[in-house]
Formats: sequence, structure tokens, C-alpha cells
Amino acid sequence: MSVDTQSSATFASLNPATGEVVAEHPVHDRAAVEEAVRRAREAAEWWAALGRRERRVRLLNVKGSLTRNLNRMAELIHNETGKPLQDAQLETIMAITHLDWAARNADKVLGPRTVFPGMIALNHKCVLEYQPLGVVGVIGPWNYPIFTPMGSIAYALAAGNAVVFKPSEFTPGVGVLLAELVAAVIPEQPVLQVVTGLGETGAALASSPGVDKIAFTGSARTAKKVMAACAENLTPIVAECGGKDACIVDADADLDAAADAALWGAMSNAGQTCIGVERIYVVDGAYDAFLAKLTEKARDLRPGFDREAAYGPITMPAQLDIIERHIKDALDKGGRAVVGGPESVRKPYVEPVVLTDVPDDSAAVCEETFGPTITVHRVADLEEALDKANRTGYGLAGTIFSRNRGRAMELARRMRSGMTSINAFAAFATVAALPFGGVGESGFGRIHGADGLREFARPKAITRQRFALPTNLTSFTRTDKDMARVLQLVTLLHGRNYRR
Repeated sequence: MSVDTQSSATFASLNPATGEVVAEHPVHDRAAVEEAVRRAREAAEWWAALGRRERRVRLLNVKGSLTRNLNRMAELIHNETGKPLQDAQLETIMAITHLDWAARNADKVLGPRTVFPGMIALNHKCVLEYQPLGVVGVIGPWNYPIFTPMGSIAYALAAGNAVVFKPSEFTPGVGVLLAELVAAVIPEQPVLQVVTGLGETGAALASSPGVDKIAFTGSARTAKKVMAACAENLTPIVAECGGKDACIVDADADLDAAADAALWGAMSNAGQTCIGVERIYVVDGAYDAFLAKLTEKARDLRPGFDREAAYGPITMPAQLDIIERHIKDALDKGGRAVVGGPESVRKPYVEPVVLTDVPDDSAAVCEETFGPTITVHRVADLEEALDKANRTGYGLAGTIFSRNRGRAMELARRMRSGMTSINAFAAFATVAALPFGGVGESGFGRIHGADGLREFARPKAITRQRFALPTNLTSFTRTDKDMARVLQLVTLLHGRNYRR
């Protein structure tokens, strides 16, 4: 549910393609955020007490409601972000599958299980379980306004927490609609509340002493500010902060499939994808053929707001200047535009741009562009490709195309990223059982999968003595003979040499 507010301040959600007002939303101040957190605390106690099986049923019913309202949600995403309706539908489908997985697997992942105690504590029964944190604050992005935050919201709810969600100011309606759907299925307590507003609202949520964890998605620069706010109360945070992801194309790769996947990874959603392909490294023997296929496909793409458009506008107006600066910098440093160029920036759209011969120190190679541009680089071999792919502070995701399975797997393991997809683009994002997150400037912590469920729970260890041993080593009644027997046992168990 959306938080009630007495504030008269509002802001408009705009369609970035037309400039039309989609809706007006309240600006929730710190007092409103704190009230939401207070209500969430009460809701969390009720939600946790329901138990995992009852939460499972409720969340599966939320999933059913979201599915029945799929087109309604997709239409709202289409209007608030400008992305094609089918892309908005696909995003909502992915959110639904993650909600389903979290609901169905929470008990198995987080429920109590017996742990073998070892010989020294053989008289104890050991139990490990995961308990809810309490209140989770989620600060969501605008580029995938239902799929990305659902990776935190669904898993936090399934783990037994209540959630206060601050959607991006560019896509507040998506969060409001999601909260309404949840409230209709779970009317007893506000297990999911939405606070809307600008940066100050998010800062108030991050710094609230009543929040037990923050899940943030956004830029590394903003993540540092959120972390500073969290530090006031030692509030832990899971952060996904974007990337500068690379695609490596082996000499033996299926070049048609590689070009198709790389183009989608670079241009879909107008390039506004944290795990999108921004750099392509192609082994010399395949470079010319690959580039020809990529450029031919790229020239056929057209941005727009109509049903035939390949992708939509740049959602955040300030990003247009960054995209244009990256293109010009690449060309000024000797790069070539084989598709498009600076003239491709036609606000609010950016037509496809493919750059080659771009120096490694240019902004288009080093900084996250977040637009429908891509740089293509010729490399001598896979080792050079991997070295250049890893030469960045980011480490979110990556893509590899090769017909050699063993070579591709080795390369994937050595790629500095949280996720790597072989012979497809970002397949890991559709697999709810796999963790999602990065390293370095791409953030830390994980959403999705079992790791995502545990991210929103605290491990609880319990031991119960079943019977007393003849020797109690943690007592002042312990004797030298007792200790000698234990030392003899430890030597027997652990003192031998191991052969290779």
C-alpha cells in the first residue's frame, strides 16, 4: 500500500517519450517515512508469526494477482519508462517467475536443519535456521522498475520481513500499483508499503533507525551516499551498482548468434541495462565478419514510442549528455563510428551507435554509458580479450560466445564478474535459482536464488546438549588426565599426514 501523507508537496511522473504527465505522486518527507517504518515493524511481527507455509500461500496469491494484472502493469511501465510494451511485458513476466521461486523455496532454504557437531561436541544436537531481519528498505531503479526491485522485495517478503519500497522518482506508479496488488491479497497488515519522492525520501529511508537492511540499485556514486546514510545506524546494505560489461567472441563462435545477442544486450531498453553489453572483444579471425553482421543488424533498429520501435527513449534526460560526451570523446581520440555518431542523439531518443578503433582510455570504454552505443575491439586471442574485459573497476556480468565448451567455461570462471552467460545474453537473469550481483564498483551482496533469500535473513545457531560426557572440558572440574585424553583424540583425528 502507498503511505498516507498530509504533505501537500507532489511531483509528476512523466512519459519520457511524450513529456505528458502520467500521474502526480506525494513527496513523502522524513516523518512520513518513519511512520511507514513504524507500521512495517508491526507488520513484520505479524508476517513472521504466520510461518513459512502461510507466507508461501499468500505470496503465491500475490503472484497470481500480478499475473492477472500483467498487461496493466506493463502498460504503466511502458508509459513511465517509454520502453516498448512487449519489453515491459517480458520484464513483468520475469518478476513473476522470481516471486514464484522465492515463495516456493523459502522454507527449504531458510528452514531449520540439523548440522553434524563433530567429535568434540558429539553429545550436542546442532540446529541452523534463518530468521527474518524485520524491516527491509528497498530503493529501486527506473530502468527495470518491477523486475529489479522484485529481486529484493519478493525474497525479503518470503524470508519473513516487511518491506518499505522507495521506487525511482521516474517510475513511482509501478511501485504504487505493486503495493496495491499486495495489499488486496494481504489486507491484514501492510507488509509492503511504498514511499514516493525524490532523493531526500530515499535518504530518509536509508538513515531510518528502524530499518534492518537496505537493498539498493543504482549508480556507484549514489550507493556511496546510501552507504553513508546506513552507517549512521550500522544498517547493512546489499548494493547493485551497474557495470561496464563485456562480450567476448571467440574465433569459432556462431557469429550470427553472437551478433544478434550482442546487439540486443547493447541496444534493448535503449541501452539502459546494468548488465547490458557495452564492450565487445572479438578474436582477430572473426572480427571483420562479426562487425559486418553487427552493423547490418544495428542499422535496421529504430527508436520510438510506437509498437514497431525497437526500443524507447532515454528515460532520464541527464543521461543524454553523458551518451553524447562518450561518443564525441571516442571520435576525438581516433575512434570511428561505423553506425551512427554524435548526430544519433536526438532528444529524447538515441539512434544506434557502433564505434570501432576506440582507445582503451576513452570514456566510452572506461565509464558506464547507459545508452544504445557499443564499442567493438579487435584482439589477437582470448587471453587479450579477457585481460581487456577485466580491465575495469566494474564487475557485474559478462557474455562469451564460443563453440568450445571447455574453453568457454574456463574463460567464464576467470572473467571478473558476478555472472557470466555463454552463447546467450544474460540468461542468468531469467533463472531465479541463480544469485545476482557484482564485485568491485558493481556492488556487493546478492539477490535472487538461495543466496538472495539468505541475504534478507539472519542465521541462527542453536545447540542442545543431549547427554553429558564423562569429561567436561569447559568446567573448573577438568583434570590433567581429561585434557590428556582429549589431546590424544585430537592427535588421532587430525595429526596424520595426507598424501596427494
